[in-house]
Amino acid sequence: MTYHTTVLLHEGVDALEVVPAGIYVDATLGAGGHSKEILNRLGPDGRLFGFDQDADAVNNAPSDDRFELCFGNFRFLKQFLLAKGVSAVDGIIADLGVSGHHFDEATRGFSFRFDAPLDMRMNVSQEKSAFEVVNEYEVDALIRIFKRYGESSFAKPIARKIEQARMENPIKSTGDLVSIVEAIVPERKSKGELAHIFQAIRIEVNEELTVLQEFLDQVPQVLKPGGLLVVLSYHSLEDRMVKHYVRSGNFDDVLDKDVFGNINRPLDPKGKVVTPSAEEIELNPRARSAKMRIAVKR
Repeated sequence: MTYHTTVLLHEGVDALEVVPAGIYVDATLGAGGHSKEILNRLGPDGRLFGFDQDADAVNNAPSDDRFELCFGNFRFLKQFLLAKGVSAVDGIIADLGVSGHHFDEATRGFSFRFDAPLDMRMNVSQEKSAFEVVNEYEVDALIRIFKRYGESSFAKPIARKIEQARMENPIKSTGDLVSIVEAIVPERKSKGELAHIFQAIRIEVNEELTVLQEFLDQVPQVLKPGGLLVVLSYHSLEDRMVKHYVRSGNFDDVLDKDVFGNINRPLDPKGKVVTPSAEEIELNPRARSAKMRIAVKR
Protein backbone atom coordinates (compact mmCIF):
# COMPACT_ATOMS: atom_id res chain seq x y z
CA MET A 1 0.00 0.00 0.00
CA THR A 2 1.30 3.46 -0.93
CA TYR A 3 1.94 5.57 2.17
CA HIS A 4 0.58 8.72 0.55
CA THR A 5 0.42 10.28 -2.89
CA THR A 6 1.88 13.78 -2.71
CA VAL A 7 -0.52 16.43 -4.00
CA LEU A 8 0.72 19.20 -6.33
CA LEU A 9 4.20 17.72 -6.09
CA HIS A 10 5.96 19.65 -8.84
CA GLU A 11 3.76 22.74 -8.56
CA GLY A 12 4.56 23.04 -4.85
CA VAL A 13 8.30 22.77 -5.31
CA ASP A 14 8.22 25.02 -8.40
CA ALA A 15 6.59 27.69 -6.21
CA LEU A 16 9.57 27.56 -3.82
CA GLU A 17 11.90 28.68 -6.64
CA VAL A 18 14.64 26.53 -5.14
CA VAL A 19 18.10 28.09 -5.05
CA PRO A 20 20.83 25.39 -5.26
CA ALA A 21 22.68 26.62 -2.15
CA GLY A 22 19.53 27.57 -0.25
CA ILE A 23 18.09 26.39 3.06
CA TYR A 24 14.54 25.01 2.99
CA VAL A 25 11.94 23.52 5.31
CA ASP A 26 9.38 20.84 4.56
CA ALA A 27 7.11 21.43 7.55
CA THR A 28 5.13 18.22 6.95
CA LEU A 29 7.37 15.42 5.70
CA GLY A 30 4.62 12.80 5.33
CA ALA A 31 5.47 10.56 2.39
CA GLY A 32 8.53 12.65 1.66
CA GLY A 33 7.45 13.60 -1.86
CA HIS A 34 8.07 17.33 -1.60
CA SER A 35 11.32 16.78 0.32
CA LYS A 36 12.73 14.44 -2.31
CA GLU A 37 11.87 16.84 -5.10
CA ILE A 38 13.47 19.76 -3.25
CA LEU A 39 16.62 17.69 -2.80
CA ASN A 40 16.60 16.96 -6.55
CA ARG A 41 16.89 20.71 -7.14
CA LEU A 42 19.36 21.57 -4.38
CA GLY A 43 23.08 21.68 -4.99
CA PRO A 44 25.73 20.07 -2.77
CA ASP A 45 25.73 23.04 -0.36
CA GLY A 46 21.95 23.22 0.02
CA ARG A 47 20.15 22.13 3.20
CA LEU A 48 16.67 20.82 3.90
CA PHE A 49 14.93 20.31 7.24
CA GLY A 50 11.87 18.07 7.40
CA PHE A 51 9.36 18.07 10.25
CA ASP A 52 6.95 15.33 11.25
CA GLN A 53 5.50 14.15 14.54
CA ASP A 54 4.27 10.78 13.25
CA ALA A 55 6.68 7.92 13.89
CA ASP A 56 5.41 6.17 10.75
CA ALA A 57 6.64 9.07 8.62
CA VAL A 58 10.22 8.68 9.84
CA ASN A 59 10.61 5.74 7.47
CA ASN A 60 10.03 8.15 4.57
CA ALA A 61 12.90 10.47 5.51
CA PRO A 62 15.31 10.81 2.55
CA SER A 63 18.74 9.28 3.04
CA ASP A 64 20.74 12.35 2.09
CA ASP A 65 23.45 14.28 3.92
CA ARG A 66 21.73 17.55 2.99
CA PHE A 67 18.53 16.49 4.79
CA GLU A 68 17.87 16.56 8.52
CA LEU A 69 14.72 15.26 10.18
CA CYS A 70 13.19 17.25 13.02
CA PHE A 71 11.00 14.67 14.76
CA GLY A 72 8.29 16.86 16.19
CA ASN A 73 5.38 19.16 15.46
CA PHE A 74 5.97 22.08 13.09
CA ARG A 75 4.53 24.39 15.73
CA PHE A 76 8.12 24.31 17.05
CA LEU A 77 9.56 25.53 13.74
CA LYS A 78 11.66 28.43 15.05
CA GLN A 79 12.84 26.53 18.14
CA PHE A 80 14.09 23.55 16.11
CA LEU A 81 15.84 25.72 13.55
CA LEU A 82 17.62 27.79 16.19
CA ALA A 83 18.75 24.57 17.87
CA LYS A 84 20.35 23.64 14.55
CA GLY A 85 22.04 27.03 14.27
CA VAL A 86 19.70 28.28 11.54
CA SER A 87 18.19 31.74 11.95
CA ALA A 88 16.69 32.22 8.48
CA VAL A 89 15.66 30.04 5.53
CA ASP A 90 14.93 30.60 1.85
CA GLY A 91 11.62 28.78 1.69
CA ILE A 92 9.05 26.75 3.59
CA ILE A 93 6.44 24.32 2.28
CA ALA A 94 3.62 22.94 4.43
CA ASP A 95 1.22 20.27 3.17
CA LEU A 96 -1.50 20.37 5.81
CA GLY A 97 -4.11 17.83 6.82
CA VAL A 98 -4.06 14.08 7.07
CA SER A 99 -2.10 11.78 4.79
CA GLY A 100 -3.64 8.94 2.87
CA HIS A 101 -1.69 6.63 5.18
CA HIS A 102 -3.63 7.85 8.20
CA PHE A 103 -6.98 7.31 6.51
CA ASP A 104 -6.01 3.88 5.17
CA GLU A 105 -4.36 2.54 8.33
CA ALA A 106 -7.46 1.14 10.06
CA THR A 107 -5.90 0.89 13.52
CA ARG A 108 -5.30 4.66 13.74
CA GLY A 109 -9.04 5.41 13.91
CA PHE A 110 -9.03 8.33 11.46
CA SER A 111 -11.60 6.88 9.09
CA PHE A 112 -15.22 5.87 9.58
CA ARG A 113 -14.68 3.20 6.90
CA PHE A 114 -13.12 0.87 9.48
CA ASP A 115 -14.10 -0.27 12.97
CA ALA A 116 -11.11 0.63 15.12
CA PRO A 117 -10.28 2.10 18.53
CA LEU A 118 -11.15 5.79 18.86
CA ASP A 119 -7.67 7.28 18.50
CA MET A 120 -6.97 9.86 15.74
CA ARG A 121 -3.64 10.96 17.26
CA MET A 122 -1.02 12.00 14.72
CA ASN A 123 1.52 11.79 17.52
CA VAL A 124 0.73 8.51 19.27
CA SER A 125 2.77 9.50 22.33
CA GLN A 126 0.40 12.31 23.28
CA GLU A 127 -2.21 11.57 25.93
CA LYS A 128 -5.41 13.02 24.47
CA SER A 129 -7.10 10.84 21.88
CA ALA A 130 -10.54 10.73 20.28
CA PHE A 131 -11.65 8.45 23.11
CA GLU A 132 -11.14 11.23 25.68
CA VAL A 133 -12.88 13.81 23.50
CA VAL A 134 -15.95 11.65 22.87
CA ASN A 135 -16.26 10.21 26.36
CA GLU A 136 -15.12 13.04 28.62
CA TYR A 137 -15.99 16.37 26.98
CA GLU A 138 -19.13 18.14 28.19
CA VAL A 139 -22.02 18.25 25.76
CA ASP A 140 -21.62 21.99 25.16
CA ALA A 141 -17.96 21.45 24.27
CA LEU A 142 -18.86 18.70 21.80
CA ILE A 143 -21.49 20.93 20.19
CA ARG A 144 -18.93 23.73 19.84
CA ILE A 145 -16.35 21.39 18.28
CA PHE A 146 -18.85 19.81 15.86
CA LYS A 147 -20.08 23.23 14.75
CA ARG A 148 -16.74 25.01 14.53
CA TYR A 149 -14.45 22.30 13.23
CA GLY A 150 -16.95 20.13 11.37
CA GLU A 151 -19.48 22.78 10.33
CA SER A 152 -22.06 20.16 11.24
CA SER A 153 -25.79 20.75 10.83
CA PHE A 154 -26.53 18.03 13.38
CA ALA A 155 -24.11 19.10 16.12
CA LYS A 156 -26.64 19.33 18.96
CA PRO A 157 -28.54 16.07 18.47
CA ILE A 158 -25.34 14.11 17.83
CA ALA A 159 -23.68 15.52 20.97
CA ARG A 160 -26.74 14.70 23.06
CA LYS A 161 -26.92 11.20 21.63
CA ILE A 162 -23.25 10.73 22.55
CA GLU A 163 -23.98 11.85 26.10
CA GLN A 164 -26.88 9.43 26.35
CA ALA A 165 -24.88 6.50 24.92
CA ARG A 166 -21.80 6.96 27.11
CA MET A 167 -23.90 6.97 30.28
CA GLU A 168 -24.57 3.30 29.59
CA ASN A 169 -21.20 2.22 28.19
CA PRO A 170 -17.99 3.96 27.07
CA ILE A 171 -17.85 4.74 23.36
CA LYS A 172 -14.72 2.81 22.49
CA SER A 173 -14.58 2.42 18.73
CA THR A 174 -15.17 4.27 15.51
CA GLY A 175 -17.93 1.76 14.84
CA ASP A 176 -19.69 2.83 18.06
CA LEU A 177 -19.49 6.46 16.98
CA VAL A 178 -20.71 5.68 13.46
CA SER A 179 -23.77 3.94 14.91
CA ILE A 180 -24.58 7.00 17.02
CA VAL A 181 -24.32 9.39 14.08
CA GLU A 182 -26.32 7.10 11.78
CA ALA A 183 -29.08 6.92 14.39
CA ILE A 184 -29.50 10.70 14.15
CA VAL A 185 -28.75 11.62 10.54
CA PRO A 186 -30.93 10.68 7.53
CA GLU A 187 -29.29 7.94 5.49
CA ARG A 188 -28.82 10.15 2.42
CA LYS A 189 -26.73 12.58 4.51
CA SER A 190 -24.94 10.12 6.79
CA LYS A 191 -21.67 9.79 4.85
CA GLY A 192 -21.15 13.54 4.61
CA GLU A 193 -22.06 14.06 8.25
CA LEU A 194 -19.71 11.31 9.39
CA ALA A 195 -16.92 13.08 7.50
CA HIS A 196 -17.79 16.34 9.32
CA ILE A 197 -17.88 14.75 12.77
CA PHE A 198 -14.66 12.75 12.31
CA GLN A 199 -12.90 15.84 10.97
CA ALA A 200 -14.05 17.88 13.95
CA ILE A 201 -12.83 15.33 16.49
CA ARG A 202 -9.51 14.89 14.67
CA ILE A 203 -8.88 18.64 14.60
CA GLU A 204 -9.62 18.85 18.34
CA VAL A 205 -7.40 15.89 19.22
CA ASN A 206 -4.42 17.23 17.29
CA GLU A 207 -5.08 20.95 17.92
CA GLU A 208 -4.67 21.44 14.19
CA LEU A 209 -5.90 25.02 13.89
CA THR A 210 -3.98 26.17 16.96
CA VAL A 211 -0.84 24.54 15.57
CA LEU A 212 -1.38 26.20 12.19
CA GLN A 213 -1.77 29.61 13.80
CA GLU A 214 1.41 29.17 15.84
CA PHE A 215 3.29 28.03 12.75
CA LEU A 216 2.14 30.93 10.58
CA ASP A 217 3.05 33.43 13.29
CA GLN A 218 6.63 32.10 13.21
CA VAL A 219 7.05 32.04 9.43
CA PRO A 220 7.98 35.74 9.04
CA GLN A 221 10.54 35.32 11.83
CA VAL A 222 12.42 32.54 10.03
CA LEU A 223 12.04 33.46 6.37
CA LYS A 224 14.71 35.59 4.73
CA PRO A 225 13.51 38.75 2.92
CA GLY A 226 12.25 37.50 -0.42
CA GLY A 227 11.83 34.00 1.02
CA LEU A 228 8.79 31.99 -0.04
CA LEU A 229 6.00 30.24 1.86
CA VAL A 230 3.93 27.55 0.13
CA VAL A 231 0.91 26.09 1.94
CA LEU A 232 -1.43 23.35 0.75
CA SER A 233 -4.73 23.05 2.63
CA TYR A 234 -7.65 20.68 2.26
CA HIS A 235 -10.62 22.25 4.03
CA SER A 236 -12.04 25.74 4.34
CA LEU A 237 -11.01 26.28 7.96
CA GLU A 238 -7.31 25.85 7.18
CA ASP A 239 -7.46 27.71 3.90
CA ARG A 240 -9.28 30.66 5.48
CA MET A 241 -6.59 31.00 8.15
CA VAL A 242 -3.80 30.93 5.57
CA LYS A 243 -5.62 33.36 3.26
CA HIS A 244 -6.31 35.84 6.06
CA TYR A 245 -2.80 35.72 7.46
CA VAL A 246 -1.14 36.19 4.09
CA ARG A 247 -3.53 38.96 3.07
CA SER A 248 -3.64 40.97 6.29
CA GLY A 249 -0.96 39.64 8.62
CA ASN A 250 -3.54 38.51 11.18
CA PHE A 251 -6.23 35.86 11.52
CA ASP A 252 -9.17 38.26 11.80
CA ASP A 253 -8.36 39.63 8.33
CA VAL A 254 -8.22 43.21 9.61
CA LEU A 255 -6.30 45.37 7.15
CA ASP A 256 -3.92 47.85 8.78
CA LYS A 257 -2.85 50.45 6.20
CA ASP A 258 -0.26 53.19 6.37
CA VAL A 259 -0.93 56.78 5.27
CA PHE A 260 -0.20 55.83 1.66
CA GLY A 261 -2.74 52.99 1.69
CA ASN A 262 -0.15 50.21 1.84
CA ILE A 263 -1.12 47.20 3.94
CA ASN A 264 1.14 46.56 6.93
CA ARG A 265 1.82 42.83 6.79
CA PRO A 266 4.94 40.64 6.93
CA LEU A 267 4.11 38.60 3.82
CA ASP A 268 2.66 39.43 0.43
CA PRO A 269 0.43 37.06 -1.57
CA LYS A 270 2.12 35.77 -4.72
CA GLY A 271 0.04 34.69 -7.67
CA LYS A 272 -3.37 33.08 -7.57
CA VAL A 273 -4.61 30.07 -5.64
CA VAL A 274 -3.39 26.86 -7.30
CA THR A 275 -5.60 23.76 -7.47
CA PRO A 276 -4.91 20.29 -8.87
CA SER A 277 -5.60 19.59 -12.51
CA ALA A 278 -8.43 17.33 -13.61
CA GLU A 279 -5.81 14.73 -14.54
CA GLU A 280 -4.30 14.76 -11.04
CA ILE A 281 -7.71 14.49 -9.39
CA GLU A 282 -8.57 11.54 -11.61
CA LEU A 283 -5.36 9.77 -10.54
CA ASN A 284 -5.68 10.83 -6.89
CA PRO A 285 -9.28 11.73 -5.89
CA ARG A 286 -8.09 12.90 -2.46
CA ALA A 287 -6.45 15.85 -4.19
CA ARG A 288 -9.78 17.36 -5.24
CA SER A 289 -10.14 19.69 -2.24
CA ALA A 290 -6.54 20.94 -2.24
CA LYS A 291 -5.73 24.64 -2.47
CA MET A 292 -2.20 25.98 -2.62
CA ARG A 293 -1.33 29.54 -1.59
CA ILE A 294 2.04 31.20 -2.05
CA ALA A 295 3.46 34.18 -0.17
CA VAL A 296 6.74 36.08 -0.17
CA LYS A 297 8.47 37.66 2.83
CA ARG A 298 8.81 41.43 2.59
